[in-house]
Amino acid sequence: MAALPIEPLPAPPAPRLTPAPPVALPALRRGKVVGYPGAQGAGTIVVDTAARLLYLVRGDGTAVRYRVAVGRPGTTWKGVQTVTAKQEWPQWTPTPEMRRSRPGLPRTVAGGPRNPLGARALYLGSTLYRIHGTTDPDSIGRAASAGCFRMLNEDVIELYRFVPVGTKVEVI
Repeated sequence: MAALPIEPLPAPPAPRLTPAPPVALPALRRGKVVGYPGAQGAGTIVVDTAARLLYLVRGDGTAVRYRVAVGRPGTTWKGVQTVTAKQEWPQWTPTPEMRRSRPGLPRTVAGGPRNPLGARALYLGSTLYRIHGTTDPDSIGRAASAGCFRMLNEDVIELYRFVPVGTKVEVI
């Protein structure tokens, strides 16, 4: 019996792709200029932990307002500090208490997009507290941190540009 000749299969028709409709992306959630009746001087940062808001006072009766995450119950604090250092893509070292409660935590996490401190950090006094970015944007507006103030990365990058070392920070 003779073999049948093999003929190539015809090419399948090209798929017809329907273009996706344009998507309106939400505007970046940057700070919003709002009226501010407080007595703090221009350039002061005020963190209202109950409202979960951070204000950068402008001195003309306004402030730039940002939503923040605050400390979980038992980790919140009030008082006055000063920004003593600033860092882009900061390294994170969990405290001994954090490591005891979560034994799988690494000793340190290098700065970068997977670091829980996010894109920028403002160090407060000689404490371990910071105003910093986050890898968890859903935590913003909640009591979610170990006492630090978390911001969206785009917000902390904006704030970082306007806040020099020496800035007064009031936590109320």
